[in-house]
Amino acid sequence: MVEKYIPQTEFKDQADFNANFKIKVPGQFNFAYDIVDEWAKTRPDKKALCWVNDQGEHIDFTFKEMKEKSDAAASYFQSLGIGKGDMVMLILKRRYWYWFAILGLHKIGAVAIPATHLLTKKDIVYRCNSADIKAIISVGETLIMQHVDEALPECPTLKHRISIGAEVPKGWSDFRQGIAEAKPFVKPAQSNSNDDIMLLYFTSGTTGNPKMVIHNFAYPLGHIITAGYWQNLKEDSLHLTLADTGWAKAAWGKLYGQWIMGACIFVYDHEKFTPADLLQIMQNYRITSFCAPPTVFRFLIRENIKNYDLSSLKYCEIAGEPLNPSVYEAFYEATGLKLMEGFGQTETTVTIANFPWITPKPGSMGVPSPAYDMDLITWDGRSCEDGEQGEIIFRTDKSVPVGLFMGYYRDSELTESVYSDNIYHTGDIAWRDEDGYYWFVGRNDDVIKSSGYRIGPFEVESALMTHPAIVECAITGVPDEIRGQVVKATIILAPDYKARAGEELIKEIQDHVKKVTAPYKYPRIIEFVEELPKTISGKIRRVQIRGEVKN
Repeated sequence: MVEKYIPQTEFKDQADFNANFKIKVPGQFNFAYDIVDEWAKTRPDKKALCWVNDQGEHIDFTFKEMKEKSDAAASYFQSLGIGKGDMVMLILKRRYWYWFAILGLHKIGAVAIPATHLLTKKDIVYRCNSADIKAIISVGETLIMQHVDEALPECPTLKHRISIGAEVPKGWSDFRQGIAEAKPFVKPAQSNSNDDIMLLYFTSGTTGNPKMVIHNFAYPLGHIITAGYWQNLKEDSLHLTLADTGWAKAAWGKLYGQWIMGACIFVYDHEKFTPADLLQIMQNYRITSFCAPPTVFRFLIRENIKNYDLSSLKYCEIAGEPLNPSVYEAFYEATGLKLMEGFGQTETTVTIANFPWITPKPGSMGVPSPAYDMDLITWDGRSCEDGEQGEIIFRTDKSVPVGLFMGYYRDSELTESVYSDNIYHTGDIAWRDEDGYYWFVGRNDDVIKSSGYRIGPFEVESALMTHPAIVECAITGVPDEIRGQVVKATIILAPDYKARAGEELIKEIQDHVKKVTAPYKYPRIIEFVEELPKTISGKIRRVQIRGEVKN
């Protein structure tokens, strides 16, 4: 399948890759038709998805079945009046219904908005009104559906609440029944152009509410490098990316590039991460390729990996946050496998990576992808010398990379602040060694990366400020051996609460944040202070607070 989109599929080294890798983008590309349905036509019985949950259930789906299910989903959506350009949020965890739904949306040209199940009412209201969301498809869990129901009166564009649950409450539509009873699907005359919006992701920034990252219909082709040359997938690969479908990492590892390469996607649908259970699953199902954030590998190396038969595992990739070299070495010692780190953003596909033909350096992100015209620049715009720190940028004056975002939805000012004059500023700081390997330093802003999640300080500060005890606060990230970083809140208390400063109040504040915003954002560390460091203009100096952390 991939041969249709890249003339040369095998590369002997990075020089060959840089010189000869090209993506051929057809005039009108739709992943659901051109990849999934094409596999269903040419290899109908080829296994596409292997789904396993933590209750012992196991279901395999062929490409033929994926076509049939996505056709039924598309027809069902049409019956509800959902069509080209309509915004549909998917809160589906790792349920296999997610793949039916997102492919069905692609087929009718609607916009899919994957979302985490950790959203609260406040989060849902913001998203619905920011993007004019027309429908929400949710797992059939009481708390999630309750948050959607509570948000409904404040979301005038939200017309459909759809559940994949076995029992569907009043006011909700039944996705299972809708698919089962769907009329034969009639493909729209033109479901999309390459420049139409296909995906929208809400992603945390340093200030304000989450940004709305939009990708077009050609975006999946950008993941040929992600799956084919970073994850090194082949048609006989069984690939597991440990990510919830609500995060962009799922697009990187659980859908687009994997199926373009013809690999089978393995889904482990679990509610609680347990290292021993994951290792047992990898052993039992003979996983060949595995991708996860460093946090997961930190837990795995604390298990006795040698007690498990991982002989089927041929390739491991790591992304989401910087990799500690000690984790690399410990995993290599236990398995003989080198962790191949990769780097990118919700706004991109993989941009820097350790590719199969290079020897990784523990802790390095690797080398630039040939799909991106990358540079490392100083604050005054000069290209960095080896060993000099600078911001990673991408130049688009010659061509726009397949997979680079279209911009931030409905926010041209924000888009132009990072992407103008044919330069996209990533906001990520790195340095390059004399061999051309790149090493991550950090953000030039304050986004916190904890256990693979990106957490914007402002979101947490906003939640904290709704508690009566808090006068002022600042959120920063604190290094953590397991999670990479954890959220720390530095707080000035109201006079009436100062006498209560202690563990009981800390727990009360933490519980409050969990209720107001997504629970994973709550501060694990809280410090009470008399004042916060500020600039002359009154801005909180988070960099100073971070510098005061004692490790």
